[in-house]
Amino acid sequence: MKPKLFRVTTVSESLKILLKGQHKFMSENGFEVIGVASNSKALDETSQDENIRVIGLNMTRKITLFKDILSVYYFFKILKKEKPIIVHSHTPKAGIVSMLASKLANVPIRLHTVAGLPLMEAKGNKRKLLNFVEKVTYVCATNVYPNSKGLYQFIVNEELVSSKKLKVIANGSSNGIDTSYFDSESILEVQKEDLRTKLNIHNTDFVFIFVGRLVGDKGINELIEAFSRINDYNVKLVLVGGAESDLDPLFEETINKIEKNPNIISVGFQSDVRPYFAISNCLVFPSYREGFPNVVMQAGAMGLPSIVSDINGCNEIIEEGINGTIIPVKDPKSLFESMLKMVNNEHWRCQLAGNARDKIVSRFEQQVVWDAILNEYKSLLIEKGLQNV
Repeated sequence: MKPKLFRVTTVSESLKILLKGQHKFMSENGFEVIGVASNSKALDETSQDENIRVIGLNMTRKITLFKDILSVYYFFKILKKEKPIIVHSHTPKAGIVSMLASKLANVPIRLHTVAGLPLMEAKGNKRKLLNFVEKVTYVCATNVYPNSKGLYQFIVNEELVSSKKLKVIANGSSNGIDTSYFDSESILEVQKEDLRTKLNIHNTDFVFIFVGRLVGDKGINELIEAFSRINDYNVKLVLVGGAESDLDPLFEETINKIEKNPNIISVGFQSDVRPYFAISNCLVFPSYREGFPNVVMQAGAMGLPSIVSDINGCNEIIEEGINGTIIPVKDPKSLFESMLKMVNNEHWRCQLAGNARDKIVSRFEQQVVWDAILNEYKSLLIEKGLQNV
């Protein structure tokens, strides 16, 4: 009988997209993998795509004390019935719910991956509450995996947990990047032409692209402010992603500029972002906080240079002047200047683009990350004397 491995995320889209392929890989290498997340169509799709069993567990991304206690209780009951050997959680709410329930249910190996911390931008009582939640999560976990070196150092500096529990797997990232999938050669010229026509983008246009949630924490207010200063109608900005007006709304002024500026093209969430990368010249990603952003790796694998903010994860993927450029956080002036340089200095931009893919392939290839996680699981089983389970 294979040891049971629970992989837990708050929303099922994270289970499906952020950890894509990893579930099937672990199933093929000695584990019975069971995916756990809030019920939705994406949870069923994960089961079909990865050929694993899934269990719905409703969790909210907001702080909802009564609902959160219910989630812990229901997950505790699931754990007592299923008796997994390993519970591995991702995302903050899934972390506190699953680590607390797993501790109460005496699951021997309790793992939590940290991929971004909302508390970094929180202040006052909210910051104190989020700090407390993280500390409880880490206390209940047997091992904690920041998915970047910057996050590791932040957790140590904030004294959220002893460094003995911390480890960065491979070179960072929760899932690595499938560089055979994210490859500019996978997109045909006819596909690119069709998309340009659909979006009213000409071959002579310079195209910036942002991929992610259109929220304040992603630096969208600064991005729109900076882009609005570029007085060149041959420069376009493509926004790929949905808004979250209930959690982190944009400024009203920002929303108006997006709607009224014909050079800003908002296309909403897209299940396949490769064609959008393929018609673009540069990724711009001025986020306030990240773990280890997949988008920056994806863009690099597609041969794009990037403008990123100086935060953990981003400043580990991008090397200044090598495969992109790094700007201060929340600095629309620096963002504008870097965007303008990308447009006007073709030689510099082409040098960065020429290095982009190789930097991702050499450090963040998906198989390397998967093998490292699998080896970690096996090592922990041996350490706990459970290798023969």
